[in-house]
Amino acid sequence: MEIASPGLTKRILKKHGFQQKKSLGQHFLVDQSIVRQIVAGAELESRDVVVEIGPGIGTLTRALADQAGQVISVELDRSLLPLLDDTLKGYQNIQIVQGDALKMDFDQLVGKTISCHSLPAGYKVVANLPYYITTPLVMHLLASGFQIKSLVLMMQQEVAMRILAKPGSKEYGALTVAVLFFALPRLITLVSPAAFSPPPEVSSAVVLFEVRSRPPVDIPDRDLFFRIVKSAFGQRRKTLLNALSAGGLGPSKEQWDTLLIKSNLDGLRRGETLSLEEYAALCRELWKWKQEARP
Repeated sequence: MEIASPGLTKRILKKHGFQQKKSLGQHFLVDQSIVRQIVAGAELESRDVVVEIGPGIGTLTRALADQAGQVISVELDRSLLPLLDDTLKGYQNIQIVQGDALKMDFDQLVGKTISCHSLPAGYKVVANLPYYITTPLVMHLLASGFQIKSLVLMMQQEVAMRILAKPGSKEYGALTVAVLFFALPRLITLVSPAAFSPPPEVSSAVVLFEVRSRPPVDIPDRDLFFRIVKSAFGQRRKTLLNALSAGGLGPSKEQWDTLLIKSNLDGLRRGETLSLEEYAALCRELWKWKQEARP
C-alpha cells in the first residue's frame, strides 16, 4: 500500500502521537509521483544495496524496498523508530539504523550487509535530505572514499541550482567545483512545497549524482586543489589574482601573477569563471612552485 498522501500521513502520525520536529527539518513526502521519480532516477536492480538517509515515516523506504535487494535506512530521530517498525512491517529487506549520517562509516555498515547476503560490492544512496545538512552531507558522501555508485538526493532548490551551475553564473561556486570533481550531477525534477507535509517555505529539487570512478582532472594534490578553489571563491568581488594573493597559500602577489601566466589564466578574471580543468592547471603550477621553493 502506498502511504504518500497527506491524509494517510496525518493518520499515521496521529496513531503514534508523533509531533514533527522543526529543528530536524522534518517535512514528510506526501506526493507519490515524486516518490516514483526518485526511485526511477536511482535505476535500482534486484541485487542493489541502497542506503536511505532520513526515512521519515517510511514512504520512500517502502518504494525502494520493492525494487532493491537490501535497504539500509539511517534515522537520527529515535522517536520515529516505533512508527517505522509499524509502517515497514512485512518487509524482510529493510534494516533501520539509528544514528547521525554525518558521523557514520557507510562502507563498514554496508559491508556487513553485502557479505551477509552475498551481494555485489558498492551501493547507492537515496535521500530526502533535511535542508540544514544538505551541503555537509553531500560533501561527506562524495569526498570520503565510500564505495558509492550513485546518489539521488532531494534538496533545497537553491542548493541544487548551485550544484548544477555553469562557470560564469552567479550560482557557480566552490560547491559546484567540488561536486564536479567527484560526480556528474543531473536534475531529475523540481518539487513544489505542496509535495510535503508540512510544506517547507522553499521549493525543492531531486538531483542525481553519478559518482566518478576517478577524478576527471589530473592534479598532484587534492587538498591543495581545494584550498585553491576555496581561496578563489573566498572573496567573489576580487579578481583571481587578488583573491589568491590573499588566500595564504604561499606565493606573493608577483609570484601568483607568474603562476597564473604559466597556467594560461588571466589574473583579472574572477574565480567563478574558471572551469574544473583551469583550476587543475593552476593546482599543478602551484604544486611545482612549492616543490621548487623547498629548502
